[in-house]
Amino acid sequence: MSKKSGFKYTNREISWLQFNARVLQEAADNSVPLIERLRFLGIFSNNLDEFFKVRYATVKRIMQAGKGAKKALGGISAKKLLKQITQIVIEQQAQSLEILKTIQAELEANNIFIIRENEVNQEQASFLKDYFLQKVSPALVTIILDDLEEMPSLKGSAAYLAVTMHLKNPDEVNRNKRYVLIEIPRGIDRFVELPSNDDRKYLIILDDIIRYNLKNLLNIFDYKSITAHMIKITRDAELDMAGDLDKSYIEKLLSSIKDRIIGEPVRFVFDKTIPRDTLKYLLTKMGLDHSDSIIPGGRYHNRRDYMKFPSLGAKHLLYKKVPALPIKDLPLQESLLKAIAQKDYLQYTPYHTFSYTVKFLREAAIDPKVKSIKITIYRLAEVSHIASSLVNAVKNGKKVTVSIELRARFDEANNIRYAEQMQREGVNLIFGVPGLKVHAKACVVERLEEKKKKRYGFISTGNFNENTAKIYTDFTLFTCNQDILKEVNQVFDFFETNYKVSKYKHLIVSPHYTRNTFARLIQQEIDNARQGLPSGIQLKLNSLSDYKLIDKLYEASNEGVKIKLIVRGICCLIPGVPGMSENIEAISIVDKYLEHPRLFIFNNANQPKVYISSADWMTRNLDYRVEISCPVYQENIQKELIETFEICWKDNVKARKFSAQENNHYVSQQEPIVRSQFATYDYYLEKIN
Repeated sequence: MSKKSGFKYTNREISWLQFNARVLQEAADNSVPLIERLRFLGIFSNNLDEFFKVRYATVKRIMQAGKGAKKALGGISAKKLLKQITQIVIEQQAQSLEILKTIQAELEANNIFIIRENEVNQEQASFLKDYFLQKVSPALVTIILDDLEEMPSLKGSAAYLAVTMHLKNPDEVNRNKRYVLIEIPRGIDRFVELPSNDDRKYLIILDDIIRYNLKNLLNIFDYKSITAHMIKITRDAELDMAGDLDKSYIEKLLSSIKDRIIGEPVRFVFDKTIPRDTLKYLLTKMGLDHSDSIIPGGRYHNRRDYMKFPSLGAKHLLYKKVPALPIKDLPLQESLLKAIAQKDYLQYTPYHTFSYTVKFLREAAIDPKVKSIKITIYRLAEVSHIASSLVNAVKNGKKVTVSIELRARFDEANNIRYAEQMQREGVNLIFGVPGLKVHAKACVVERLEEKKKKRYGFISTGNFNENTAKIYTDFTLFTCNQDILKEVNQVFDFFETNYKVSKYKHLIVSPHYTRNTFARLIQQEIDNARQGLPSGIQLKLNSLSDYKLIDKLYEASNEGVKIKLIVRGICCLIPGVPGMSENIEAISIVDKYLEHPRLFIFNNANQPKVYISSADWMTRNLDYRVEISCPVYQENIQKELIETFEICWKDNVKARKFSAQENNHYVSQQEPIVRSQFATYDYYLEKIN
């Protein structure tokens, strides 16, 4: 998709697949530790599952509705796009299988062997029989297909072994074959370590434990041969929130989550060695044809489980663990509120420890002068210190208000569980805004000081989640700026009185102001360039797909504004095209940590305007979500943010260039070598030494 072919934009779905190709590049990179490469394969697979559940499913619905939707899809029809996606995914799947073979060979060179069911020795055989009887067999769901008039609904999140038995004698209805489906249980570790008498490590995949024990499992059938091949179906995971007006919001959401299990099929993956007649039988039974995304794969599916591949004590095959750092001049042992009253502080996880966020809330929970806490929650950790701090605050008589987004995709059930728990404890819950997702990341605390109300708080680019804070890079600004926090409080007022839209002098808030404000900020750079004043735009985002803002960036480029973009995922803008975007450069960094912050820097005639934000430049974030972009006024933090952007921009190890060719070429490597995530850690380490 390029200017040459008449398009101004890269299609969003194709751009996302190119992002996942960058994840696959990490799995293929010999400089990445071996077990980490396996885990990147798991991330690649998990990403693909979610892509089909949501994005592919959306395009399929557009096609089924008879809509071309070329404008919305970047100049391509829905039908053609579905075919293009399937072709790209088939190629990527084939590539991922080759990478997996290479990794397994390297694991063996390191005395780690993943063996199959026909490779076990006598001691391992005894272990496997006992393990199967004790742990696996009780958890199995086994379906005899021939006896069912209709195909049972297969779970979109599960993988199955499709078993074909060739009978010794035809059965009572003259069948020579029997077909069986065995669901791979999700509650058991996928990789099981086997006994070993030497320094070698042996693992077997759960699927092969089941294969090894098929004879015991299906011993009621008199067969002469038996084979088992894996299949997986992916279903549309879009939530349907329409329907019964009498149902509570949570009841509707729970019902809709359950419906995901039986949603419309959008992808069928099968072991390419499966017998043709078995494949034909299954496709017919499930009502699938070649208009669906039918993808040949390898022996094992649900490779997302490689994300949890065991470490096996092999530290040399993992990223070296580095300790999260303290924030300069902000000791965790002392009062954070007292320090924040004097000046702002920036937390940049995982380089800084997430403990500051937890400590802030724990301190507020027990401080007698704190009267209220308000916070937005999008994704919580499974065991959340954030949630327990809020409950603790209630028990200490604080008024705690939580805006919790129950529709955080694939975390709905977890958020509902926490919502019910917090509600029982007396937390005042707000379930978002009708028609809008609350994606803003903010907290405001009110404290009574000398009979006057004073606010403290933080605004973040990421979820308040202890687990993801170890692997996602995100900014959090701790502040006592009363003007900013007054406006954060106004956002919470909007949650409760949706008809009342506030005006803001400092914050940029979606859905009412973000699009127009950023368009004006770009226009200011255009005006400066026309007047010969210094100009420039630096943006760090997860995704850039809103065509109107892309057009505004193209306009700025044509006026000579130099634009630097660091976009981790989707980038529909095509940089470097003469007459359209020759003054725009764009890179993507995929490395050890997932790049998650949103940072916007406008030169403003050498008086920089700097914002951190929860919002990507996607239509949904601009128009259909509640988002907060927060200005950074304190000069030392402005400088810090600009310097960290420059470190990323200089990356010549893990940075890939966006281009019309969509080929994920790495930035050319010159001296000095800069791997930005490692360099950023060193930057903060130097600050505290």
